Amino acid sequence: MASCASVYRRSTMTATTRKTLLAILLLGLWGAAMLAAFWWYEGRYLRSFSEQTALFQGDVLQLPAHLAGPGPIRLVHFWDPACPCNVGNQQHLAELIEHYGPRGVTFHAVQRPGSRGQLPAILSALQALPELSGSERIPASPAVAIWDREGRLAYFGPYSEGATCTSSNSFIEPILEALAAGRAVTASNSLAVGCFCAWSE
Repeated sequence: MASCASVYRRSTMTATTRKTLLAILLLGLWGAAMLAAFWWYEGRYLRSFSEQTALFQGDVLQLPAHLAGPGPIRLVHFWDPACPCNVGNQQHLAELIEHYGPRGVTFHAVQRPGSRGQLPAILSALQALPELSGSERIPASPAVAIWDREGRLAYFGPYSEGATCTSSNSFIEPILEALAAGRAVTASNSLAVGCFCAWSE
């Protein structure tokens, strides 16, 4: 009788131990998968300054004839539908449209050549530009170019530094405010660190 109870106790402990070990193993595998996914994302989309930088040079960009020359302040959004980094600035871009659209700023979008996709409904105010001279040579997206009322390129580069963009860390609001007040801005070349996707293969 005692030996039966002992065997039962041992088999119960063995089953409990197996369940515990299995739970620990599954938790360890899940943790390793999350860590691998983070490293993949960081290596592919977050470029640290010491490893890689994106050099934005705006001197190659030219507005199409119907937008060039004197007119409203023009903002052009460069985006790639397949790039997960776009998600980080879509809400901010919608806020820019809502705030500066009524103040006369026009908003346009250039999609990465050869890509397929649509902007979300909150960005429906962006006017698609089928082409923009020099855009094939930009280094990465998401990016933004802003032309002043005289038709001069005032800014070309990222929306902000870092993985995401909000009004608290954005470069865009101060530039739009300065241009709206009639002050000159010249910031068409910049080095940037952040969440980017290569524009060309």
